[in-house]
Amino acid sequence: MLSLTTGFYSSGNEVTVLAMNTRKHHVHPEEIPEEIRQTADFRFVEVSAAIHPIKALINLLFSSEPYTAVRFISEPFSQALKALLRASTFDLIQLEGTYLCPYIPLIRQYSGATVALRAHNIESEIWERSAAAASGWKKLYFRNLSNRIRRFEQKWLNQYDLLIPITERDGDHFRAKGNRKPVWTVPGGIDFSKLGEPSGGDENRLFHIGSLDWMPNQEGLIWFVENCWEKIHQKYPGLTFRVAGRNAPGWLVDRLNLPGIIYCGEVDDAQSFIRSNGIMVVPLFSGSGMRIKIIEGMALGKAIVTTPTGAEGVDVTDGENIMLADDPDTFILKTEALLQDKALTSALGANAYRFARSHYDHLMLAENLIRFYQQNIAK
Repeated sequence: MLSLTTGFYSSGNEVTVLAMNTRKHHVHPEEIPEEIRQTADFRFVEVSAAIHPIKALINLLFSSEPYTAVRFISEPFSQALKALLRASTFDLIQLEGTYLCPYIPLIRQYSGATVALRAHNIESEIWERSAAAASGWKKLYFRNLSNRIRRFEQKWLNQYDLLIPITERDGDHFRAKGNRKPVWTVPGGIDFSKLGEPSGGDENRLFHIGSLDWMPNQEGLIWFVENCWEKIHQKYPGLTFRVAGRNAPGWLVDRLNLPGIIYCGEVDDAQSFIRSNGIMVVPLFSGSGMRIKIIEGMALGKAIVTTPTGAEGVDVTDGENIMLADDPDTFILKTEALLQDKALTSALGANAYRFARSHYDHLMLAENLIRFYQQNIAK
């Protein structure tokens, strides 16, 4: 979202960002760096969006709507959106994620702007995959939630004017479901002007970075720790595995309390963390859309080992610019191949950097999207 915001601004557009300031990811506006603040008129609405077990149970028993979507339906946000649309005229309104679709009727009422849905992923697929990996009551609940989200996605299909998926795969999914609106795929972008040259980092460190309150990341980390890490660490006792990310639950921190694993929590500078470490591991078996942290790792020249699910939406080549593995033995084998062969690690990272540079420059992506908007915007 930030890469497109800055890309729109750099291309000479006026940008307003109206955002829910949730309890989970709360931001104090004054903390936004000045260089970012100047790219848009940032406006925040306090919306809790917290998960309440009792509300979730009531929703399960007495509603057909997905609880994940209901949490983001907010009267204060509706009022702020209405006031903004009354006070200003916009050419285009870009909704960041499917859960904002319930605001489309309000937008239609108070604005003649073209409405674009920026689909970050296929939400129902995330929960369908989580259901497949779960057991007991979690499996039943996740399956129910996935079905509800699927109906929710179908309900809002074609209610927007333009569809902006994050991957071609997601675009194909929407087409198969009946999308009739113009589509333009825009992956996550990288501002290479702020990255500098790629860096190898400490070769004795494996690392993982990502949101640790996101279930697919939690599942993947536990899988790696239980199936791969002990064998790798036995063979390379001087090796460490560093895990960084925000909002890790206590139970996850406890599970990471093993020899050789260093839990770093939320780091001040993600890029510095990635630079300072060696091989990046992204064990992922659920989720949808695109893993931006993989693109960031490639842009910083990192050798990365991930699963086919982790690399979904990124047109990478196994063994050339990334390592892919979907079972423990192969994941261990490919990780150890990089640990043993520094030339291979260096070549993989260099190829990853070149790939990211040619596909994910944020200005190029924003300019292409702007041209698409200019061709399709309501006159």
